[in-house]
Parts: sequence; C-alpha cells; structure tokens
Amino acid sequence: MNNRKKIVILVAMAAALLASLWLFFGLGGSPEKFEEVKAEVGRIGHVISTVGTVNPQNRLEIKPPIQGRIERILVREGDEVKSGDILAFMSSTDRATLVDAARIKGGEELRYWQNAYKETPLVAPIDGTIIVRNVEPGQTVSPSDAVLVISDRLIVQADVDETDIGDVSVGQNAVVGLDAYPDVKVKAIVDHISYESQILNNVTIYKVDILPEEVPEIFRSGMSANVEIIVSNKEGALTVPSRAISQDDEGATVLLKDSSGKGEKTSIEIGLQSNGLTEIVSGLEKGAVLLIPIDTGIHSKKSPSGSPFMPTRRGAR
Repeated sequence: MNNRKKIVILVAMAAALLASLWLFFGLGGSPEKFEEVKAEVGRIGHVISTVGTVNPQNRLEIKPPIQGRIERILVREGDEVKSGDILAFMSSTDRATLVDAARIKGGEELRYWQNAYKETPLVAPIDGTIIVRNVEPGQTVSPSDAVLVISDRLIVQADVDETDIGDVSVGQNAVVGLDAYPDVKVKAIVDHISYESQILNNVTIYKVDILPEEVPEIFRSGMSANVEIIVSNKEGALTVPSRAISQDDEGATVLLKDSSGKGEKTSIEIGLQSNGLTEIVSGLEKGAVLLIPIDTGIHSKKSPSGSPFMPTRRGAR
C-alpha cells in the first residue's frame, strides 16, 4: 500500500506541474487582450530623419601677409564684420625689433620708429561673423597661422543615407533641432546635395546642406543637429498607427472590430508612412476601430512566428 500511495502522490504532483506549465506558457487558451485604436483624419508626410552638424557655409581663415607680432585685435568671437573692416594690427619682425629697442629709450625715439614703420592691418575680405580667434596681442605669427576665422553664415550639414538620397531634392522644406536646445525648432530648406559619397560608420552617406531661414543666435559651429527633411506632406489623410497593420501573403491587413466586438481580418491599401502613422488609401473609414494584440509576455507565443496580426516593419521611417 505504501508503494501505491507513493505512486499516486508522484502522479498527482506530475499532473499539477504539467498543468502549471500549460497555464503559464499560454497553452490554456486564455482570451487574448487587445488595445483599441481608431482610424482618424489628419496630416501625414514622408519625412527623412537624420543627424548633422552646424558648420559655416563658407569658412575663411584670416592669415597674416608677413611674419611678425600681433599688436592689437579689434574683434572677438561672435562679432559681425563687414568687408573692409580692420580686424587687427600687426608688426613685421623688423618693425617689432626696432620699436622694442626704441621703447627702451622712449620719448622721441619711440615716436619716430612708430611713425616710420606703420603697423600692418588685417582686413575682413567678406561680410560675416568672427567664429574663431586664435591669438592674442603680443603673440608671434607667421603667414601660415590662422589668426581669425570668418563665417558668412552657419548652415547644417546633414548626413543622408544613400537609400534615402533619391527622395531628397533642392528646395524641400526641413526642420532643424539642436541637441543643446531640444525645444528650439528652426525652419530650413535643402540648399545643396553633395555629388560625392562618404563612408560614415561603414554606411554610405551624402552630405546635404540645410539652409536655415533665419540663423538663431544660439547656433554655434560644431553643434550636433537633428534634421527632418519633408519629402511630402498630405492634409486630410486617413491614418492609423503603423503597429496596427500586419503584412502577409494577402498584403496589408488590420484587425477590424465588428459589431459583436470581435476582430475581423480586413485587407487595406496603404500610402504614406511617417512617425509611427500609416495612411489608409482604401479599406477603412473614419472612426473604424482596430484591435491590436497586447503582448502580455505569457500568452503571446501561439506559434514560432507569433500572432498573425502583429504588425511588421515595412520601410517606415
């Protein structure tokens, strides 16, 4: 009897364990939960999102024509200058030597040599902004040294993947944001598309110049930027969340809630995709309620491929 009791107990324990596993892994047929979303009318567009850097459109280094010493600098970083403005004065090596010797004697001797050998001015060749000041008065410089750097205006150079470059054209609208100022959005346009590719992190990209309509004062050369290039924009489009759409052999489908509250697999035709939304060209009406299976982590694995109504990624950006 003792052996029989032990066998009965072991069988009961095994049955309980199997039942627990059966329930835990969703084999018990528990009802699947769904999230409800509606088809709504709104605006949708095809947007290419990428990153870039704030750079000068034209970066011009101001270098001294002769070797010598910087005597005075009249500008600092951020100053606006006009073509022909004097930016700094310098002395040639000979003048610096003579003036320094005369300074020891002082008086008439110093004034004589200062008048006999005039300082050499450094002049702005273009209108722009001083973005770099590399030297201070008293420093020795040579013709290869960039004393100052002028930018005529700041732009954003965006890195666009080669798979997207075919959708980009000059004149398209864009929106620029800065990592340093995430709440600031700047309207811009596509100004130029590079003809030569570059390799960035093993990806082929093309540099695209994005020209802000107005350059904010907060822009600084070298800042990291986020860029959205608006390829197309459509008002009054019927849209649903992209995650409500599934792709299978029949094409794009959704789970449409019927009058009984159950889901009916419905074929649709889709259009633009952007920011998690997809345009519905046909197959649904405004206000239609769609069901999206909720992944509870317990009952979601009905098959190796998952629920047939789980949305799949289809080139959305």
